Amino acid sequence: MSYIPRLIEDYKKNIIPHMMKKFSYKNVMQVPKIEKVVINMGVGEAKENSKFLETAMQDMASIAGQKAHITKAKKAISNFKLRAGTPVGCSVTLRKARMYEFLDRLISIAIPRFRDFRGLSPTAFDGRGNYNFGIKEQIVFPEIDYDKVEKIRGMNITITTTARTDEEALELLSAFGMPFRK
Repeated sequence: MSYIPRLIEDYKKNIIPHMMKKFSYKNVMQVPKIEKVVINMGVGEAKENSKFLETAMQDMASIAGQKAHITKAKKAISNFKLRAGTPVGCSVTLRKARMYEFLDRLISIAIPRFRDFRGLSPTAFDGRGNYNFGIKEQIVFPEIDYDKVEKIRGMNITITTTARTDEEALELLSAFGMPFRK
C-alpha cells in the first residue's frame, strides 16, 4: 500500500463536506481543489556568476523534493544589462502527492518560522481563485542547512486552485490551515 499524504485524507474527510455545506454544492466534483503549486526563485546575480544559480537550484530541489528547472529572460532589458535567453532564476511545479507534502511542510513548519509574522494577506488572490505570496528567506524551511547558505534568497509561491471565485479559494485554503489575517 502506498503512502497517502495527511492533507489528502483531511481534504476527503473534512474539507469536502465543509465546502459542500458552506457553498451548497450538489455534487462532490463541484468542490474546488488545489491543482498545483509553483515555486519560483529569481537569481539576478546569475548573469555574472552561474554558481549562484546552481546553489539556488540545489536549495530549491531540497525544499520541493523535485529538481528545479532554469528560467530564462524573455526580453532584453538594457538598464539591467540583461539579454534575452540569459538564465535569471529557477522554478518548480509540484502536483499530486509532492504538492500536498510541500503544502503540509509549508503550513505547519515554514510559515510559523517567518519573522514578525501576523498572517498571510487574504487579498492576494488573482480573481480566479489562485493565491500568490512571497517568502523573504529560504532558511525558514527545515531542509536548508543554515550554516551552508551562501546568500539569503526569497521565493514566490503560487497556489493554483480550481475555485471559480476568490471567496471559494480563501475558504478552501483556510480549511487546509493557511494562516490568513483576520
